[in-house]
Amino acid sequence: MADLQLRHRALQPELMDDHGTGGDSLREAHRHLQRLNQIFGAAGPVLYAVRRLWKEAGRPRQLSVLDIGCGAGDINRSLLQWAEQEGIELRLTLGDLTEEACEEARALYRNEPRVTVRQLDLFQLQPGEVDIVTASQVLHHFDEEQVVEAVEAMVRGSRIGCAIGDIHRHPIAWAAVWLVTRTVSRNRYIRHDGPLSVAKGFRAVDWQRIEGRLGNGARLAYRWRPLFRYACWVRK
Repeated sequence: MADLQLRHRALQPELMDDHGTGGDSLREAHRHLQRLNQIFGAAGPVLYAVRRLWKEAGRPRQLSVLDIGCGAGDINRSLLQWAEQEGIELRLTLGDLTEEACEEARALYRNEPRVTVRQLDLFQLQPGEVDIVTASQVLHHFDEEQVVEAVEAMVRGSRIGCAIGDIHRHPIAWAAVWLVTRTVSRNRYIRHDGPLSVAKGFRAVDWQRIEGRLGNGARLAYRWRPLFRYACWVRK
């Protein structure tokens, strides 16, 4: 890690960005990511952002959500629980580019009638496809130009807006992820991509710059959340 203070976003691709490889090692990585998501509280920021959009939309009793780049989709357990507590009729679609991720998501939610799994591309979402499009730890895979395009695609695919959770780029977070990934997993995706994901993460100035480049007057709001996370939402 040349930039020890992580002043700028890293540009190196992650192993998971190579969609030509995968198989059993990638499926194992998605299972190990569930443990890491629990340790680092990955579900919290997305739920926080969804709740903000839901309240601003007048607390509708029916809600459709698409989680793009879902991986195994495990972070959505908290979303399903929240909807049940609020009496919301939730229809949840989990979408990912890779069949390996979709297989893991189908296995995890095989007994959950509220959940559908689809193999799909973020940039091919249809206009107003669902009420809210969510993305957890997806945007850091893109460079700044692609991040703007991805957020605009998510907004375009939604009727209410998009909810985003991603990583705060910080040396403490990098060190914690480096240590934990080497403690809980021997998987090559986890050990390589975990610390790199932090180095490719965001700071407040990044979100401000991204907002300034969004078209159609879109306004991006963000809040720092534990543990070294950001919750962001864009209202349509």
